[in-house]
Amino acid sequence: MWACPRCGRTFAGVNQTHTCAPLGDLETHFRGKQPRVREAFDRVLAAVQGFGPVTVLPEKTRIALHVRMSFAAFMPRIRWLDGHLVLARTIHSGRFRKVETYSPRNVLHAFRLESPDEVDDEFVGWLAEAYRVGEQRHR
Repeated sequence: MWACPRCGRTFAGVNQTHTCAPLGDLETHFRGKQPRVREAFDRVLAAVQGFGPVTVLPEKTRIALHVRMSFAAFMPRIRWLDGHLVLARTIHSGRFRKVETYSPRNVLHAFRLESPDEVDDEFVGWLAEAYRVGEQRHR
């Protein structure tokens, strides 16, 4: 692991390109949002913490979840939680709003959670898969 000497963020690759900025406050992301938005995020985080250690990175425009690399990001909105997972394969599901392939084993799956109940077994399975990508076990 390499840590940026300016911002302290860790990366799997040395001198990895990134936006070097101080982290913000997690609570700021949820200010003015409906309680169910925070509840959905808290369910996601509880599930991920069950897989192993995770670093929560409250950045300026998103909240990233990071192990060796960031594997998920969340953008709280007033009534829902937008986000994406990085998976090592393409999943065809109506639950994903957009799927973008960056490389054969780096596929972004964008979603919207409108209720904490949407963090169900299927979604937690995808989180587990994304966590393994974050650990770089998919290589």
